[in-house]
Amino acid sequence: MRKQLQPIYLQLCTTAVLSGVLEAGLFTAFERYCLANSEAEKRKAYAAFVGEIYVAGGSLTELVKQLVFMNENVYVRKMARGEAVAESIAEAVKKELDVLADFASLTPADFAEDLGVNAYLLPAFDSKEVDLAAEYASRLTDIDRYGYGIFAAYGMFRLSDEKKIEPIVSADKIGVDSFVGYEQERAKVVENTLAFIEGRPAANTLLCGDAGTGKSSTVKALANEYFDRGLRLIELRKDQLSLLPFVMGKISENPLKFIIFIDDLAFNKSDDNFSMLKAALEGSASAQTENAVIYATSNRRHIIKESFGDRDADDVHRNDTMQETLSLSERFGLTVLFQKPNKQLYLSIVKTLAQRKGIEIPENELFIEAEAFALKKGNRSPRCAEQFIDSLLRAK
Repeated sequence: MRKQLQPIYLQLCTTAVLSGVLEAGLFTAFERYCLANSEAEKRKAYAAFVGEIYVAGGSLTELVKQLVFMNENVYVRKMARGEAVAESIAEAVKKELDVLADFASLTPADFAEDLGVNAYLLPAFDSKEVDLAAEYASRLTDIDRYGYGIFAAYGMFRLSDEKKIEPIVSADKIGVDSFVGYEQERAKVVENTLAFIEGRPAANTLLCGDAGTGKSSTVKALANEYFDRGLRLIELRKDQLSLLPFVMGKISENPLKFIIFIDDLAFNKSDDNFSMLKAALEGSASAQTENAVIYATSNRRHIIKESFGDRDADDVHRNDTMQETLSLSERFGLTVLFQKPNKQLYLSIVKTLAQRKGIEIPENELFIEAEAFALKKGNRSPRCAEQFIDSLLRAK
């Protein structure tokens, strides 16, 4: 039995709790279709409607589900905080989800019948019957894993210059299985992250050491690995540290767990952001929240850029000043050092990467070329090994 489009549209018009869902281009195109006064206008609106589905992968049902699960509304916020929800709101949500389920199961044949044409003449899309209310309820039961709003669909975020937490759509998809070497160093970070996810005491963590050793990649890989367990990452630039209390306030009532990630951290001793980070690491109520942990990377063990002139300054309490600047790294509960690999580890990384990429070169020749490449680059590192392998792939 074909679904009637106009009744579904009219029911969507009374959406209250999930009204934000209707702001998507998909529903705008559907409204244009339903209000069109000519067949040509309807066909154009239908093409726009299907175009929105294609951009999302080709399934109307999956797109509607994504939009619903990403919607942040009064009902989901109250449920996430464990607050009581008025019966009228709960009933409205149930009805709205049922209407959206009808909409999500529309087919090209439904539109073809409305237009009075053969469905073969229209661009096709996929859809299926769905119990949206049941799936929504299931996600609410495990909301500490799924989240809501933009945090339901994305794993990594950044803070814009307009003070908005925005998803990194093209985030690095690196996985924990892609690394070679540094197993002991990485295991410490993994153990700490699992403790955080499981609600056990976890430490703010500093990953320090030589460039190109995989510090930043380790943090991003963990965010990817534990996405399904409710872990998200928000990246802050060093110059945004003054906004740390703002970010903490935004996520403090969210049921998910957040890594606040600060990459390539280094300060001058007069840097104003120094105090804000120090406050957060010391557990200041305004700069820290229970569902967030700070992970930072730095090429410097002591983070503070120091000159010999600083040591010879005429500060009356010079020793106290020196201890203040040098002890910031000690305020991290966990510090993991990633050192430059020795020759043996470097060549082991090269060999493993070559095997993964299907490069068939005699081992002796591979190692000679890898050493020559490292000599030109000026050092050995996992990044250098990857660049060497990439150079071999380009030369094929």
